[in-house]
Amino acid sequence: MASIRKELAAYGLTPRKRWGQHFLVDGNILNKIVQTAEISREDTVLEVGAGLGEMTLALAGQSKKVIAVEIDTKLVEVLRKKTASCPNVEVVAGDILKVDFKEIAVQARRSIKVVANLPYQISTPLLFRFIEDRENFSTLTLMVQREVAERMAAPPGGKDYGPLSIFVQVFLDLSIRFSVKPSCFFPPPKVDSAVIHLIWKETPAVGPPEEDWFRKVVRGGLGYRRKTLINALKHSGLALPEDAEGRMKEAGIDFRRRPETLGIDEFVRLSRVLKS
Repeated sequence: MASIRKELAAYGLTPRKRWGQHFLVDGNILNKIVQTAEISREDTVLEVGAGLGEMTLALAGQSKKVIAVEIDTKLVEVLRKKTASCPNVEVVAGDILKVDFKEIAVQARRSIKVVANLPYQISTPLLFRFIEDRENFSTLTLMVQREVAERMAAPPGGKDYGPLSIFVQVFLDLSIRFSVKPSCFFPPPKVDSAVIHLIWKETPAVGPPEEDWFRKVVRGGLGYRRKTLINALKHSGLALPEDAEGRMKEAGIDFRRRPETLGIDEFVRLSRVLKS
């Protein structure tokens, strides 16, 4: 890899805190990410936060097409210059949280693979968007803050266990592949990162008709995680049945428990008995 510091200086650019810019400077890590994504010549790849295009060029050499999304307009100019000789690269200037994923998938005529070094401040909302629009994606290979990866994989009962843990584990098979030290970036972040690989479950525990209500019950319960389950749900503003406590008891769920102690199967049962 070219010296990222020298390249930024040559273009008169400095990393922007506003967008959480930390540029990967370790070529070995870049290659490991590409290998983890298992890109084929038939794949369309969505890259988030393409930066200076080092990952973009590596992906372009493996795939049918790369759609590189970058919010920094100055970096967009650099990307377009560096990929001008790559007909299979499309650089999109914009906010990834506002991108129409369905349109990309329709144009690709197949589900797309995501490869990204996610800016820390948007990693959680973007993960929820990927889950909501999951029919457009086949796999996700992401570099995230290490603690975000741990939250995604967290079991019930701990402080890391929350809506992100539940929604990821309901819909996805997650594997944390390897850690990345701050020294692999410029400027170095204050925390470790992790590369994760996510594949959609063929038969998730929650189907489309009940997904919206399930999401509300999970958020409602865990929004008041130090209260008892029944009090948390009442404070959440959910439209609960009058016999909510009786239904929970019949489902084998003690309404006096803390919400954070419920496993995923219990949350699924809970959402069903409160809806029926």
